[in-house]
Amino acid sequence: MSKILITNANIVNEGKIIQADVLIVGERIKKIAGTISDSDAKVIDARGKYLLPGLIDDQVHFREPGLTHKADIYTESRAAVAGGVTSFMEMPNTSPAATTLELLEDKFKIAANTSLANYSFYLGTSNHNLEEIKKANPKNIAGIKIFMGSSTGNLVVDDIQALEGIFEHAPMLIATHCEDDPMIKANQAKIIEEFGESIDASFHPKIRNAEACYKSSSYAISLAKKYGSRLHILHISTSRELDQFDNTIPLAEKKITAEACVHHLWFSEKDYGSKGNFIKWNPAVKSEQDREAIFAAVLDGRIDVIATDHAPHTLEEKMQDYLKAPSGGPLIQHSLVAMLEFFHQGKISLEHIVKMMCHNVADMFAVKDRGYIREGYMADLVLVDLNSPWEVKKSNLLYKCGWSPFEGQKFQSAVSHTFINGRLAYEHGEIIEGGLGQRLVFDR
Repeated sequence: MSKILITNANIVNEGKIIQADVLIVGERIKKIAGTISDSDAKVIDARGKYLLPGLIDDQVHFREPGLTHKADIYTESRAAVAGGVTSFMEMPNTSPAATTLELLEDKFKIAANTSLANYSFYLGTSNHNLEEIKKANPKNIAGIKIFMGSSTGNLVVDDIQALEGIFEHAPMLIATHCEDDPMIKANQAKIIEEFGESIDASFHPKIRNAEACYKSSSYAISLAKKYGSRLHILHISTSRELDQFDNTIPLAEKKITAEACVHHLWFSEKDYGSKGNFIKWNPAVKSEQDREAIFAAVLDGRIDVIATDHAPHTLEEKMQDYLKAPSGGPLIQHSLVAMLEFFHQGKISLEHIVKMMCHNVADMFAVKDRGYIREGYMADLVLVDLNSPWEVKKSNLLYKCGWSPFEGQKFQSAVSHTFINGRLAYEHGEIIEGGLGQRLVFDR
């Protein structure tokens, strides 16, 4: 078996930073110690750098099958690896939508042949697929995804009986997109009546406002409490929603958890003037006050994980008028370095970044043998240089869509190496082809 010895690393893991060596044998971490010698191992000197567990992103849209003009599993997994994301969980709003186990397995087959990172997928819900949901295996599927607003086709679940059935019978974690569509449609109609159809992206947080988010998330929480469901609310975007989440109990005991996304921590409504549709997401980027409140909840435990909601569209699609431009944008290549920028600003510790982007995700989803730097665990690792400034340019983007809302941003930190299942997959700006990720397994 191949061996890699990482020496002199500052290991960020389980709330501590220690200097040690890490020996990888085959796919797993064999040994962690102050000094390790192995004449057969490839040595990587990590002096001055920080070794983190590989990030696990619990919410991405890689667009395959059916929407591959925007992105595909191969291209976006490459971007993930370059950003230090070693595992991802992908959403069902592809074409066709993954609302049956057969269609879901089709996506797993694609990933098995093309994904550089480890992968799992959510089973989508509709008003009519409860029997399919009941048959889902909690050990090899990330979760059940409900669009309680803001999707297309048959993925929006708006039938009350269907929702009750899903919350009562889902055999695993339910992840929800919470926005109230009737309220959003009413807001948009009112704004168009007043301002006409030539409105710009600055109206997005007024149309998809805090009330629409709160109405939907509070309803989801009420259903979860009624049926004792395991609920995870994705991409919290408002301060108003935060009081619904508990930071007084350990994560392992929580039945209701929440996620923050990088763009809601980074941008605010003031950025619509310069970024326009390039920061048009659902739920909307909202006020500075909302952004700061979400960040505070990340720090105090009301929010449990940080993800990306990586959702590429082509440049041509984004350049359309606001009302026609789709929502979503690419983020996975820059999520870690963006959070490390907050570390440089003194807003968050390295240990807490790792907790929110690695440990907690692994714990919440019960991911087997990943998310920590531990002997015997899979060797999913990322090495970062905190003092390696660079600028985001089109020339260094790996997204198939070819653009980023971070273009022109200078980051102080850089990913130098990424290891997937013990294999060096990325080194100093270069993807190392020839290896594939694995299907995630869950201890449920």
